[in-house]
Amino acid sequence: MTDNAGRRVRVRFAPSPTGPLHIGGVRTALYNYLFARQHGGDLIFRIEDTDSGRFVPGAEEYILEAFDWLGIKFDEGVSFGGKYGPYRQSERRDIYRKYVDMLLEAGRAYIAFDTPQELEAKRAEIPNFQYDASTRMGMRNSLSMPKSDVDALIATGNQYVVRFLIEPDQDVTVNDLIRGKVTISSSVLDDKVLYKSADQLPTYHLANIVDDHLMEVTHVIRGEEWLPSAPLHVLLYRAFGWEDTMPQFAHLPLLLKPEGNGKLSKRDGDRLGFPVFPLEWHDPKTAEISSGYREKDYLPEAVINFLALLGWNPGDDREIMSLDEMVSLFNLEKCSKAGARFNYQKLVWFNHEYIMLKSDAEIAQLFKPVLERNGIQESDERIEKAVSLVKNRVNFVGELWDSCKYLFQAPTEFDEKSLKKWWKDEAPKTTAELCDFIEAQPDFSGQALEPAVMAWIAEKGYATGKVMNALRVTLVGAAVGPHIFEITDFIGKEETLRRARKAIQALA
Repeated sequence: MTDNAGRRVRVRFAPSPTGPLHIGGVRTALYNYLFARQHGGDLIFRIEDTDSGRFVPGAEEYILEAFDWLGIKFDEGVSFGGKYGPYRQSERRDIYRKYVDMLLEAGRAYIAFDTPQELEAKRAEIPNFQYDASTRMGMRNSLSMPKSDVDALIATGNQYVVRFLIEPDQDVTVNDLIRGKVTISSSVLDDKVLYKSADQLPTYHLANIVDDHLMEVTHVIRGEEWLPSAPLHVLLYRAFGWEDTMPQFAHLPLLLKPEGNGKLSKRDGDRLGFPVFPLEWHDPKTAEISSGYREKDYLPEAVINFLALLGWNPGDDREIMSLDEMVSLFNLEKCSKAGARFNYQKLVWFNHEYIMLKSDAEIAQLFKPVLERNGIQESDERIEKAVSLVKNRVNFVGELWDSCKYLFQAPTEFDEKSLKKWWKDEAPKTTAELCDFIEAQPDFSGQALEPAVMAWIAEKGYATGKVMNALRVTLVGAAVGPHIFEITDFIGKEETLRRARKAIQALA
């Protein structure tokens, strides 16, 4: 599919390597991925590292690893190659300088020498100070100073910034694919800094406009927090004469706290006990460790499915969708304008559903390392069988151990509540009798053993619940677990009798 100008659809995700990837950024990348795939277009991975002071070692690698785990694939960019590189903004400084000079020569930008102290003094002097048409001539810049003074300051190495010249009283309209037409007056905009001589790098505003243009980006899909900058970006496209190739904008709704009152933050996750990052993050500066969805045992498919429905729905009540189904159904026009509440408990539900959707063999391979950490070495066939018995009882693969460890090792402790309810009166005697009966059975399969035991209980006049739950306690350690004859089938005749008789002695 092409855009309105007949170009191939191209979108980008451009994080800054300033720390771990927030789950809101994951959703933005996912929506870009769905849009690109649906329209047969390209997804670009770009790194915005022009703010050198905020660079965090390891952040870029973390982001790439997160997307690899999540299954979001890029077509070009950092680590993926492509003909529009380099894709790391710090490696494009010479490209940006050319466009800074273009704006200066056209009179659409100017050089400013104001120091941080001078700017702070102005803020103290003028309430709600803004560097714009009403204040710029009272500042130290190339508009208010003679050219000779400007040239002398530059020649002597004075640091400066380049600011965009905003003409006041112009209507600026942003045609947003989610929010519709948004019009503001240019008078509310300040003369944003586009370039800093200190590090010879552009700011976000210039770098993104130039990169989107040169990389032929057709749609910019990003978070709502960037909506205030959209009018400035429209004006920059006009200043360069690029209106015909300006991308279409779509600003996604915010991810809100679980309570719905404000933007989702790491503090919310810490407070309520859920991650806000896809992978565990080890902060190289503070040594603080932040939890991640991968390490918390979430399945990547569940995370993706959950995030897709935070701000978008397919137009019906379906919730479980594969990535391919999401691609076919995705529509930016069905995205909500309102913020989406981050219901982390719903994500637990999604994780359970995806455990149920996966084959026993798939879950077994995920469960195998857990067994090995607990000293259990079993065949894949046995692990798959164990998984089939209990996976409907868990929300996370890691919970399988507590749900089925009795299948692999005899209980060493017995649940007090279960004992109080089922191990009393005649329980030791009837369990011993049942062991003798079971031992005499020629066919120990559950299919043959169950009717035989039920007939024996009826013949003896015993209460079925009392007899079977007492046996369950001896085999499991508590009155929990799947059907009792599935357990005996799994552990076998010899182990069933050994556990039951040992428990009778231990509980005497």
